[in-house]
Amino acid sequence: MFARTLGMPNDALQAVEHIIDALDRGDISPIGLGRANGRYFTFHTGVGYDAAVVKWVEQRAWLKRYFGHPLFVVAALKTFFADFDRKRSHFSLTFNDGKRVDEGFFSVVMNTNPYTYLGNRPLDLVPSTSLSSGLSVVTFKTMKPLHILRTLGSALRGGGIEERPWLDIHTNVSSVTYSDARAFPYQLDGDYLGEVREIVFEHVPNALRLVRSHP
Repeated sequence: MFARTLGMPNDALQAVEHIIDALDRGDISPIGLGRANGRYFTFHTGVGYDAAVVKWVEQRAWLKRYFGHPLFVVAALKTFFADFDRKRSHFSLTFNDGKRVDEGFFSVVMNTNPYTYLGNRPLDLVPSTSLSSGLSVVTFKTMKPLHILRTLGSALRGGGIEERPWLDIHTNVSSVTYSDARAFPYQLDGDYLGEVREIVFEHVPNALRLVRSHP
């Protein structure tokens, strides 16, 4: 996923050629990373519903090689309608500037855009998010199906999504803390990491040097 957001081709040989060309050009530059409770991530992390979907897929990991993206669609629907509590909020957020979101159901912390792909279609949430900016945080304050579908439609059309009464968007975030009295699930870069009662996300500028894969 991270390589894809950098413009790397899916073909391994072509990807190697891109890297060699970048090394020949000396195209190496520092990038920022995200960090969650001390653990680094490259492209995004999900809290709440997103993480519950990843958990469902990981429990059936052997199916991924056969079904790929359709398996995630099945997981999203199964989790939404049967497994995830959509009646109560699962966490609150406190940003480094003191602003709060008191009712969170589903949140994505992004170090780069797009959030993910549906086949070849990118889901653009906050196009301004880059490896040289702070983190972007998108939080659903409700899980009503119409709200989810409207946001998904906007993301698929490209150009990003807009803040709505049910949707909170923060950009260029240096740190944000998620917390709740009850444990909530989270995932980092597509790996399910379990449930916590508090997690602190930070942006770490110039965390490593990256070979750029494109001219």
